[in-house]
Amino acid sequence: MKGNNQIAVVNHLVELRNRIIWVIIAFVLIFGVGLFIAGPIIEYLKRNPIAEGVPIISLHPSDALRVYMQFAALVGGVGALPVALYHIWRFVSVRLSARERRATLYFIPAAFLLFVIGILFGYFIIFSMMMQFLADLSNSMGITTKYGIGSYFDFMFQLVVPIGALFELPIVVIFLTRLRILNPKILSKMRRFAYFGIVVVTFILTPPELLTEILVTIPLLLLYEVSVWLSKVIYRKQQSDDAKQEQEQAVTS
Repeated sequence: MKGNNQIAVVNHLVELRNRIIWVIIAFVLIFGVGLFIAGPIIEYLKRNPIAEGVPIISLHPSDALRVYMQFAALVGGVGALPVALYHIWRFVSVRLSARERRATLYFIPAAFLLFVIGILFGYFIIFSMMMQFLADLSNSMGITTKYGIGSYFDFMFQLVVPIGALFELPIVVIFLTRLRILNPKILSKMRRFAYFGIVVVTFILTPPELLTEILVTIPLLLLYEVSVWLSKVIYRKQQSDDAKQEQEQAVTS
């Protein structure tokens, strides 16, 4: 029995290694594509109204190369995300029923869509408002604003990418509810701790500006409440299905 358990653990580790390799391969291939399109993306963002009137200069010989590689890596990461989600789903779907596998398969496009929405929200809303606020503050203090290209895009990445990741919260909650690890009762009891955790994580991941942290925290709190509501919907459906199965078993017995 012990030997069988060890074999099962080894098989799971081998499967996990193989799936990680596939994700890495996908990232490398899409990263290669990112090397070709990083330049146009950077040029678009430099000409975007958010950066309008702000001189973006290079303060270090490696700034341009570093920013270029950052954007190529972002393209690779976003492009490889559906592949990573698919392999995560395949790895955990062994414990799911056929119906649950079909239901959770829809999480892959939903998670990808939420991540993209989070990035767009972070850039066009939060980053835009933050840049406007900082520009107005600099003007009121009589400061001429010039950004190094590395500092400008580092600030953007530090703000936008974590917001994209945090927008995955509803998918994580729904997925764990499907696995019966979470339910709305637990989420309701954890509400105060969840709020505190969201605030702490936001303050850690976002730049140390109070306005930015507030602008990020509020949507995430709303996302948590949406997650609780979705968990309730799924939990009720699970209870209804369980009740039907019990009735069918009672009839057949």
